[in-house]
Amino acid sequence: MPKYDYDLFVIGAGSGGVRAARLAAMSGARVAIAEEHRVGGTCVIRGCVPKKFMVYASEVSQALKTAQGYGWSKCEASFDWPAFISAKDIEIARLSGIYVTNLQNAGADIFHARAELEDAHTVALAGREGTITTDKILIATGARPSIPPSLEGAEHVITSNEAFHLPRLPKSILIVGGGYIAVEFAGIFNGLGVETTLMYRGANILRGFDNDVRSHLEAELGKRGITVILGCEHTRLEKTAGGVKSFLASGHEMETEVVMYATGRAPYTAGLGLEKAGVALDERGAVAVDAYSKTSVENIWAVGDVTDRINLTPVAIREGAAFAETEFYGRPTAFDHEQVASAVFSQPPVGAVGLTEADARHKHGKVDIYRTVFRPMKTAFYGGEERMLMKLVVEQGSERIIGCHIVGPDAPEMIQMAAIALKMGVTKPQWDATCAVHPTAAEELVTMREKYVPPQLAMAG
Repeated sequence: MPKYDYDLFVIGAGSGGVRAARLAAMSGARVAIAEEHRVGGTCVIRGCVPKKFMVYASEVSQALKTAQGYGWSKCEASFDWPAFISAKDIEIARLSGIYVTNLQNAGADIFHARAELEDAHTVALAGREGTITTDKILIATGARPSIPPSLEGAEHVITSNEAFHLPRLPKSILIVGGGYIAVEFAGIFNGLGVETTLMYRGANILRGFDNDVRSHLEAELGKRGITVILGCEHTRLEKTAGGVKSFLASGHEMETEVVMYATGRAPYTAGLGLEKAGVALDERGAVAVDAYSKTSVENIWAVGDVTDRINLTPVAIREGAAFAETEFYGRPTAFDHEQVASAVFSQPPVGAVGLTEADARHKHGKVDIYRTVFRPMKTAFYGGEERMLMKLVVEQGSERIIGCHIVGPDAPEMIQMAAIALKMGVTKPQWDATCAVHPTAAEELVTMREKYVPPQLAMAG
C-alpha cells in the first residue's frame, strides 16, 4: 500500500503547474492538481491570451487610418464591446477546456477547489472533508494584482482582472502604472476610442527596459493620442456621479469614468498554509527557491510568478518542465534564466533580449552601441509620424552582441529570432554577415554598421 495518496500534488493550474503536472503524470506518477478558479491560470484566463485578443481588436482603428493613406475610402466603422467580450469569453472557455482535457489524458486528477497545506505532506481542500497526503508538493499559484492598501478611495479602482469583464466600454480611463500591463492596456483602450491617460510615479515608463526604449515608447504613445503623466501619483480618490475623481500629488484633479491600477503583481502566497509546512519566503514575499526550484522544505518546490524570478508565462512553463525532468525522469535540469526574451504588446510593441545599455556598461565596462530610428516603409508611404527604434549592445573585445532592443511593428516576432542568436553567443561580425531580407523593417537589424555616439558625447568630443 502506497505511503501517500499521491506522488505529486500541484497547487495552481496555471501554465507552470499544468506543464509540471502533465509531464509528471506521463511518467507514471500519481498526480493531482488543484485550482480554485478556472484551469489555465492568469495567462489563459485573465492575462496574456485575452489581452492579446484585445490588442488585436484595438489595432483595427489604426489599420483603418492606415487604409485611408493607401487609397481606401469609406473606412468608417464602429466597435461592439459586448459582442467582442462574448466572443473572447467563448474562446477562453475553449482554451481552458483544452488544458483540462490534456491533464485528464495524462492521467492527472483535477480538484476544482482551493488547496491549503496542513503540513509538508498534507493538503486540505476547501469544501471537502478530510485531507490528502502526497510525497511531493509543487506551489504554482502565480501572482495577483496589487493596489496600495493605504490609498484612500482604493475601493473605487479596478485592476486588469476586472478590465476583461467591464459591462461596457468607458468614455475615459486613467491607468496608473508604467509596466507591461499598464502600457498594454493604455494602447488597448486608446485604440478602442477611449480617452486614455497613463500616469506613473517614476521618471519614465517600463522600468527595467533600456532607456532608449523607454523614452522612445513614451513619445510614440503620445503620437497615438495617449496622455502620459510622469512623476505623479494619487493622494486619494473619490467616487462621483460620472466616475472617479483623482486627487494628485501635483495638486491637480481629474475625473475619469474608470481608474485602473496596474502597479504590479504580488506573489500569491496568502492563505496557502506555507508557514505550517515551513516554506520560507524571501524579502519580497515570494517563495524562496534554489536553481532547481526547490524551497526550504526538502519535498516542496515552487515555479512561476509565485517565486518572482522572471514573471513570464514561457518561463513558468520551462521551470515546470525542468522540475518534472529532475524529479520524475531522473534528468536533473535547471532552467537558465539568462538571455530570456520578452515582448510588450504596447502600441507600438516592444521586443527585448539581453542586457540594457546601462546594465551592460555596469557588467562589462566598455560596450559599443548600434542604434537606428526610422520611419517604417508602411508608415512613410502615407506620411505618418511614427518612428521605429532598433538598438544593439555589443561587448567590446569579444564583439559579442549582449543586448537587442526593438520598438515598432512586429518587434515581438523579430525578437524571438534574435533571441536564438544571442543565446548562441552571436558576434557582431557574424550578425553583419547575415544577408538582409528586403524590403522589411527587420533588415535594419543587420545593416547597422556605424557605432552610435549620443549627441551630447559627440559635441563634447
